[in-house]
Amino acid sequence: MTGASERYLVTGALGCIGAWTVRTLIRQGAAVTTFDLGTDTRRLAQIMTPEELASVELVNGNITDLSTVRAALDDHDITHVIHLAALQVPFCRADPPLGAMVNVVGTVNVFEAVKARGDGMAPVVYTSSIGMFAAEDADPGTGRLEVDARPHPANHYGVYKLANEGNARVYWLDDGIPSVGLRPMTVFGVGRDQGMTSGPTKAIVAAVLGRRYTVAFGGATLYQYAADAAEILVAASLSDGTGAPVYNMPGTVADGDDLVAAIESAVPEAHGLIDCAPVSLPFPSDIDSDGIEALGPLPITPFEDGIHESVAIYRRLASDGLLDAVAQGLEPVPAG
Repeated sequence: MTGASERYLVTGALGCIGAWTVRTLIRQGAAVTTFDLGTDTRRLAQIMTPEELASVELVNGNITDLSTVRAALDDHDITHVIHLAALQVPFCRADPPLGAMVNVVGTVNVFEAVKARGDGMAPVVYTSSIGMFAAEDADPGTGRLEVDARPHPANHYGVYKLANEGNARVYWLDDGIPSVGLRPMTVFGVGRDQGMTSGPTKAIVAAVLGRRYTVAFGGATLYQYAADAAEILVAASLSDGTGAPVYNMPGTVADGDDLVAAIESAVPEAHGLIDCAPVSLPFPSDIDSDGIEALGPLPITPFEDGIHESVAIYRRLASDGLLDAVAQGLEPVPAG
């Protein structure tokens, strides 16, 4: 649990994992400042009460501007940084220079800002990604991706995440700045409306709205419920670790049939509306998370329970007239 003297900066807080991380911290009684280039707080509002949201200090800033990042830490007397600001796979593919600025230079700026703060800072916590690995990086004998597997990124996003892990290690070697990197795979839950693996969450929204939807992949993948990902990030920030360890985030392996069955269990009236394309993601699905137990007991919400909880939130939003299909990443309904 967090303490009264701990003051958190969450970068990229207006994204899905960021919003869940802010909620987790607020409900643990922490003081939270967000840092995000955007200003749309809808993902926070979807999962937090108005009173909880009002207690968050919102800072608008560009992670590529070191002076702004340093000012955010200094002005709010930050002790803990959870760094989530990043552009996802499609955006890095569309604009590689911008992707490198945000994902790599932005992460270096966070470490530089923490370095300038001096002693007393908690480990920098940041998200890396299983997306830095190719399916062929799994052990050829077991088919399992080991924590120390050698990555061969197949896209710019993966290259940037690999660079961040290397830079984190060098900041420990050169400056003694500890960090914890966490590699999620397919995160799902309310607010996951963008990115290569957002399809399962969009399918949940479509089911609640009574719309047809095809998830772009149906092969097995490792799912993490967004609420669990947030709790793991907070646990990492509270760790007493040294060095620059990187852990694969644990979760539940499920395939398209499992996804559809869980959605139809939660939304029986959506039977037959959701399906999955017969293709697999280009990443391993059997993933070793050994070593992460150093962070303490960590949650793994059963896959079906995470979907049922997501459906409950989306139903509430729908009943309040706040479940807009386009805002949730779905295509607009054609006119006529």
